[in-house]
Amino acid sequence: MNYNMNMLPFSTPNSSLVLSFLDLRKAIGVIGLALPFVLALGKIILEGGGLQSSISSYYYTIMRDVFVGSLVAIGVFMTSYRGYERIDAVAGKLAAAFAIGAALFPTFPPTQANATQTLIAVLHGIFAALLFLSLAFFSLALFRKTNPSKTPTPQKRKRNFVYTVCGIGIVICVVFAVFLNLLPKDSFIFRLNPIFWLEAFAIVFFGISWFVKGEAILKDEV
Repeated sequence: MNYNMNMLPFSTPNSSLVLSFLDLRKAIGVIGLALPFVLALGKIILEGGGLQSSISSYYYTIMRDVFVGSLVAIGVFMTSYRGYERIDAVAGKLAAAFAIGAALFPTFPPTQANATQTLIAVLHGIFAALLFLSLAFFSLALFRKTNPSKTPTPQKRKRNFVYTVCGIGIVICVVFAVFLNLLPKDSFIFRLNPIFWLEAFAIVFFGISWFVKGEAILKDEV
């Protein structure tokens, strides 16, 4: 794949701008890494009870503002994302729309949902699925790009391996989540909160991928 080098965010001589791009990626990664743990532990400590059936279900707990705020923050950060080509910016804006959509349209409430709530919950599911798939696209396609005029460094090859594992992990989690949603709601497996764990793993995979992209770890030696 060829690059227009004028579109590279690191072609600027302004080192503070370079730092801002890296900080942006690390910030997105930190949110992803922390979100499942903050939601789960925060709810248990502040409200009691165990895990919710899904990450999205924390909308209906005391952790609602953290859940919504984190998704909106990811969306805002994504709108600022720039990469090697125009497709990077487009993917960032789409992911931003999906993240904000998932935040503003909550999942099914714990009580019986009416027609409006059901429609909103369906929209939430669509936004959430598209968000995860767009994040997988970042890991599997965009983050693995390499300048064709340079030989990938050992650290770059390691980063690409991490991106691949994370991207595949996200896709697997989405596929299993879709499969589980086809099962009867009274199936015994739901006693283990499998949707929560799949979403949590997918979010952590996303966080790791962006944390690495921000060069928090596996950074090339200068």
